[in-house]
Amino acid sequence: MTLRLSVDPASATAPYEQLRAQISDQARSGRLPVGYRLPTVRGLAEELGLAAGTVAKAYRALEADGVVETRGRGGTVIAAAGDAAARQAATAAAGYAAEVHRLGLSRADAQAAVADALRAAYDR
Repeated sequence: MTLRLSVDPASATAPYEQLRAQISDQARSGRLPVGYRLPTVRGLAEELGLAAGTVAKAYRALEADGVVETRGRGGTVIAAAGDAAARQAATAAAGYAAEVHRLGLSRADAQAAVADALRAAYDR
C-alpha cells in the first residue's frame, strides 16, 4: 500500500486542496485502508517540496471532513470515513432542499441545479 500524491504548482487549485482531494479520494475508494498511517506533516512536506503549513492545513481539512483522525504520537491515520461523509452529504442536501424551497424553486429546477453542480464537480 503506497500513498501516491502529486501537486501541480501551475494548477488554479491550492496545493493543500490538491492534497486533501487526493487523500480523500484514495481513502474513500479503499486504496488507503482504514488505519493506514499517513506520513508526518514534515515528512510529506519535504517529499513534495511544500511548506509544512500547507500539509498541516490539508490534514486539518481531512480531519474536519472525517477522513482522517489524529492520534497524537500515533500519527494521522485514515478513519472510517464512509459514515461521516454520508452524514455530511445528508446535512448538506437537507440544507440545500430547505433553501431552494424557501426560494420558491420547483422540484425539477432544484434537481436540475444539483445535476449541473455534480457535472461541474465530477466531470472536470
